[in-house]
Amino acid sequence: MIQREDYQRAVSAIRERIDLQPEVGLVLGSGLGPLADTLDARVVVPYEDIPGWPRSTVHAHHGNLVIGKLEGRVVAAQQGRAHFYEGYSMQEVTFPIRVMHELGIGTVVLTNAAGGINPDFEVGDLMLLEDHIGLPGLVGAGPLMGPNDDSVGPRFPSMTRAYDRELRRCALEVARENDIPMHSGVYFGLSGPAFETPAEIRMIRALGGDAVGMSTVHEVLVARHAGMRVMACSGVTNRTIDVVDSDLDVNHEEVLEAGKVIVPRLTTILKGVLKRLPL
Repeated sequence: MIQREDYQRAVSAIRERIDLQPEVGLVLGSGLGPLADTLDARVVVPYEDIPGWPRSTVHAHHGNLVIGKLEGRVVAAQQGRAHFYEGYSMQEVTFPIRVMHELGIGTVVLTNAAGGINPDFEVGDLMLLEDHIGLPGLVGAGPLMGPNDDSVGPRFPSMTRAYDRELRRCALEVARENDIPMHSGVYFGLSGPAFETPAEIRMIRALGGDAVGMSTVHEVLVARHAGMRVMACSGVTNRTIDVVDSDLDVNHEEVLEAGKVIVPRLTTILKGVLKRLPL
């Protein structure tokens, strides 16, 4: 089991490299890493220099924690994330969120690449998470299992309002003002790494999922357990396939290609939210 002392060792290593106090944590998903390069006065801390920090083995998930300023706010941007399917435990995968909390960060914004389940979604659209369904956690692979540290959060945290209403309101306002296609919806979290079968896509749609991906939910659980405010946004990088023997297919390369459209849109949203909201 990872102990609080392990998180604090990581915090000490980070603080040795920075003079700023981060206010907002930012987790960047597949193809979205370039957003961290837009931070002002940034300091790059490679993951290998942070004790206990998991390294991603996925292409286009750069292994850096980038700390700098965005719209005057000090942001700690996780440039690439580790995934459960890479062989890490759920505690290891959510280690960065715990470290952000120990750093004194009170708000976390998560992004991900997701397949569009809702037929109204187009590739390049954004979906603001208003709720989620986390299948791994429902079947026993959740990050809060095991002994609970009552000094961090309660044994049984509520997830009724997992996604902060004020942050969501701000994001939707910014999207409208800048003509950015943004939907609100339910994110369906799976373990991966295989993309979903057509039957699984039909199941997810029937259960109320609007977009599907392989991350985010467990990070949200840990952030909310620690009392952090959470906003999360999916970039729709591909249409999902719900018909057997379709001539279409899904691959990671199209996910990365769609990120070129999504990054500038997401950058505008994040800058607008940070500008509007006193944190």
